[in-house]
Amino acid sequence: MPETDSWEYSLHIPHDPRAVTVSRLALRPMLTVHGLAGLVDTAELLASELLSNAVLHTKGPACLRVRHRDGVLQIGAWDADPEPPEPPGQFETLTDAESGRGFALVRACSDLWGWQPLSRFGHRGKLVWCELGAA
Repeated sequence: MPETDSWEYSLHIPHDPRAVTVSRLALRPMLTVHGLAGLVDTAELLASELLSNAVLHTKGPACLRVRHRDGVLQIGAWDADPEPPEPPGQFETLTDAESGRGFALVRACSDLWGWQPLSRFGHRGKLVWCELGAA
């Protein structure tokens, strides 16, 4: 089977908190098959945080997108809310906070993160993503 450096998977999920667990469980074999087992734990954490925000703070469909290109793993969560995410705080200052740690974790554990407007399934929305160097 030929090895390719670039690939992408999308997992469309219902508006259901259980979908975060299903998506996380799908991520482990996906990365392992592509030789990225060393990134699984961090990728699962990041995907869980991004998808949890999509499911908890929006009222529509969502999608996990996992893309690998040029040695970089990009994990993204699309949701049907076009509003930008709240900017992350510094993780160190959020240790006693009851919420708001998700994006701070994403910022602390990824090499780069961002968001962009993106329409899918006839819905205006956004993609919130982060990147991990796969090297």
